[in-house]
Amino acid sequence: MRPLSRVALVCSGVAALLAATAAAQDPRLDRLTPEARAPVATLLDSARTAGLPVEPLLQRALEGTTKRAAPELVVAAVRRLAADLGRARSALGFRASPAELAAGAAALRAGAPAEVLVALRRSRPNPLTVPLAVLTDLVASGVPVDSATAAVLALATRARDADLVEFRRAVERDIALGASPGAAVSTDAIGFLGPSAISVPGPHGHQSSQPTRP
Repeated sequence: MRPLSRVALVCSGVAALLAATAAAQDPRLDRLTPEARAPVATLLDSARTAGLPVEPLLQRALEGTTKRAAPELVVAAVRRLAADLGRARSALGFRASPAELAAGAAALRAGAPAEVLVALRRSRPNPLTVPLAVLTDLVASGVPVDSATAAVLALATRARDADLVEFRRAVERDIALGASPGAAVSTDAIGFLGPSAISVPGPHGHQSSQPTRP
C-alpha cells in the first residue's frame, strides 16, 4: 500500500503540474513574436501564482504586438504592469477584484500615490473600479494629481458610480470649453457636493480643502 500511495502522490503532482502548464499556455500567446512569447508566458505564470489578474497582462502584450513594438519593449511593458498590479493589491487589499486591481494599476501609472488607493478603500465599501477610473481619466485630462485625488476622495464617499461618471464628463466638458483643469474640477465638485468644504487628505499626507455636502 505504501508504494502505491507514493505512486498516487507522484501522479497527482505531475497532473497538477501539467494542468498548471496547460493553463499558462493561452492560445493567444501564439500571436506574440517568438522572442516575446516565452518571457511573457513566464510573467503570466508568476502573476497567476501570486494571485494577480493575468488578463490585463496578456492584453498589454497583445496590444504591443499589434502595434509592432519590439519584443523587449512588449516584455518590459508587461513587467511594469505586473508590478503596478502588485502595488495596487498592496494598497487595495487581497480581496480586491481583478477589475479593481486593473483600475488601481492604471491610477498608479497616472501618478496617483498608493496612499490615495488606501484612503479610497477605507472610505468606500462599494467597488472602487469607477472611482479609480474617474481619477485616471481626470489626470489624463490635465487635472493636477493633487486636485483630482482630493476631488475623487470627497466624491467617492457620497456619490454613486453614475454621479462620478457624470462628474468626470462635466469636468471634461468645462475643460473643452476653455476652463483650466484645476478650476474645472473644483467648480464641478462644488456643483455636485455643495458649497461647504471638508478637509480631505492630499496624496502626500497634507490636508486640502474640497467641497462636500453641508
